[in-house]
Amino acid sequence: MSTSNYLRKDKMKLTPVKRSGFTLIEVLLVVAIIAILAGIVILAVNPGKQLADTRNAQRKSDVNTIINGIYQYSIDNNGNLPASVTVTSQEVCSTGAASCTGLADMTALTTNGKYLVAIPKDPSAGTATTTKYTVIKDVNGRVTVSAPSAEQGATITVTR
Repeated sequence: MSTSNYLRKDKMKLTPVKRSGFTLIEVLLVVAIIAILAGIVILAVNPGKQLADTRNAQRKSDVNTIINGIYQYSIDNNGNLPASVTVTSQEVCSTGAASCTGLADMTALTTNGKYLVAIPKDPSAGTATTTKYTVIKDVNGRVTVSAPSAEQGATITVTR
C-alpha cells in the first residue's frame, strides 16, 4: 500500500485524503452525451427542410396575392384581364424593373397601389427584373399563376 494517497496525522495512523470535484473521465462522458443529444435534436429538426417549407409557404401566399390582384383588376375592368396576361406562359416582371421586355408587365396592378402595392418576388430566386413567378391564360380565360422555383418537389400553382 502506497502512502502517497494518505495523510499522516501521527506516526501510527494513516487517514485517506478527501478529494472533491469530477474526474476527467466523468467530464468527458457528460460532454459526449450532450454532443450526441444535440446531434439527434439537429437531425430531428432538420433546419434545411424547415427553411425550404417556409419559403414554399411564402410562394403560396405570393401566388395567391398575384392572382387576387389580377381578378380584382378584372372585376373593375368589365372582366378584362391585364393586357400582359396571354395564352403564352411568361414570367412576371418585378415592380420598378427598368425593362419588362419579354415578361408579363403587371404595372396595371400596382399603379397607385390600387390592387397591389408591389408584385411579390420569389423568396430565393426573385431578382430586380423578374419575380420568378409565371402567369398564363388558357383558351377559356382561366388564369394560372405558378411558382416554378418551389423547393422539395412541391408544385405551387393557382388557377381561377
